[in-house]
Amino acid sequence: QVQLVESGGGLVKPGGSLKLSCAASGFAFSDARLAWVRQPPGKNFEWVSHSAPGQMTPMYSDSVKGRFTISRDNAKNTLYLQMNNLKPEDAGTYYCQWEQYRGQGTQVTVSS
Repeated sequence: QVQLVESGGGLVKPGGSLKLSCAASGFAFSDARLAWVRQPPGKNFEWVSHSAPGQMTPMYSDSVKGRFTISRDNAKNTLYLQMNNLKPEDAGTYYCQWEQYRGQGTQVTVSS
């Protein structure tokens, strides 16, 4: 069955960095369009970024463009999100997503 397991979240000060990972199984990872989405506290889900096979340039939401980088290791079936210069408004639970599937999420807290 499809499994997506996110990790790497934590507490970081504004301006800090985190790298999230998503270990995937149960589908053809290298052929998959994968996304990172987040849910800020008390708010709806927000699309953050996605990576598709053959896509020359990953896509990012305006709020994270220039600070976040999505990458994937098809040999390890793992999706990453490098987050730099984190801001308090980046806080929330981050999920990787394939089609309708999401993992359990990893919590990111940005606070001084």
